[in-house]
Amino acid sequence: MNYKKLFFLLGLAVIFSSVAFAQNNKYIGATKCKMCHNKATTGEQYKKWAASPHAKAMESLKGADATNPKCLKCHSTAAAADPKLVGSLKVSEGVSCESCHGAGSAYKTSSIMKKRELSVAKGLIIPDEKVCKKCHNEESPNYKGFNFKEYYAKIAHNNPAKK
Repeated sequence: MNYKKLFFLLGLAVIFSSVAFAQNNKYIGATKCKMCHNKATTGEQYKKWAASPHAKAMESLKGADATNPKCLKCHSTAAAADPKLVGSLKVSEGVSCESCHGAGSAYKTSSIMKKRELSVAKGLIIPDEKVCKKCHNEESPNYKGFNFKEYYAKIAHNNPAKK
């Protein structure tokens, strides 16, 4: 076997093992994200999320909708997740950080988060339109269209230290 084939096969193995590993990450909950993502110097991402409709998504469900799996899959990260992976995430958190960014147990540490490529390899999702449209779509009884650029700008929570 030549070296090109060997490196190709090793590359595939790394990619597939990263994907399999990311699928087993546990959800840690917004409170743990808050520890690093609530500083003014890094953009106060937690504070922005806590004031957003995503954080209050469970409050918008009334009556039977509050326990309806069809509604919960988009109104609560914990309710939509595999129960074995929920960890410290709570249904009451609504649409938490990990709905958009992926379960955080493997990328939560500061040393990993400082390196974007490593964070992504450990399961961090950089949300795009496809991620948003898992919930913001025609299945929703309240759907009124979805302009990704417009709505993404409303929830932007960049880290100014990384610009």
